[in-house]
Amino acid sequence: MSRFDRQIALPEVGAEGQAKLAAAHVLVVGAGGLGSPVLQYLAGAGIGEITVMDGDSVEATNLPRQPLYTPADIGRYKVDAARERLCAMAPELRLHPHARDLTPDNVTAAVTQVDLVIDAADSHAVSYTLSDCCQRLGRDLISGSALAQSGYVGVFCGGGPSLRAVFPDPPGSAATCATSGIMGPVVGVIGAWQAQLALKLLLNHQPTPRGRIFSVDFAGLQMGGFDFSTAREPARPLPFIGLNAITDEDYVVELRPEQEAPTPAIRTAVRILPEALQARDLPGDRRVVLACHSGLRAWRTAAEIAPDFAGELVLLAAGQPR
Repeated sequence: MSRFDRQIALPEVGAEGQAKLAAAHVLVVGAGGLGSPVLQYLAGAGIGEITVMDGDSVEATNLPRQPLYTPADIGRYKVDAARERLCAMAPELRLHPHARDLTPDNVTAAVTQVDLVIDAADSHAVSYTLSDCCQRLGRDLISGSALAQSGYVGVFCGGGPSLRAVFPDPPGSAATCATSGIMGPVVGVIGAWQAQLALKLLLNHQPTPRGRIFSVDFAGLQMGGFDFSTAREPARPLPFIGLNAITDEDYVVELRPEQEAPTPAIRTAVRILPEALQARDLPGDRRVVLACHSGLRAWRTAAEIAPDFAGELVLLAAGQPR
């Protein structure tokens, strides 16, 4: 018996469908709370090739909600520990681990080579960077998010609306699992949902989940969702760019105070705090780059000044000061 017999027995899968999964290449961005079940279920289903990107190492606080890892993995890169477990589970799997974060500088190279993308990262900058790239290249993007006792998963791009069409405005809260907490089974549910939708897309099952969001709230014991297949793209998106895309012609504004970032993201940056920045302070004949740690502060600031500034505005998630 084949270990895939129970899956092949489904009339909507069969031997032909299993062969499709074996020929598929999926990019998983993030090997943490969401990525852990995503990777396990995709490997278990017989996906032939997976590229996984994550620059983080395993910490003790990860273990309750990331069952792919054990206490012995603490301090190791997550992608290295994941490779060990997944290849033991699925020896035929071609796994490409990359111990680095996805950025606007490397996103095109990462997305170009795959059939489908799963966003399992805990970063707005990463999610929108992936969405912009998948929209441009015509790849399906399955993006998920979880916090406390609730979460959602949606299928974007691939010929349908992007993440920006559904969530065009910067989020009102910067809350993360680290700051607000998370219950482990919640990310398990959302991650498993992402994996199931990936299989559905790769097998071309109907109805298609493209243009759909599915949500769950365990605190209120509610499930929901909606169709966004007719959502329109924003007229003026505020894209994220990478450090390598910045030129000498750009006007870079460092939004972080000196005590947070003693060294600006870019040596030539002008330091102006968000509350002090006005549209009239910016040159209209140069591209303006707003920089902060996660990119969220830059996005909010850009959204505030955009109505009064006709020039080009882009965002930089600079990360930790160098």
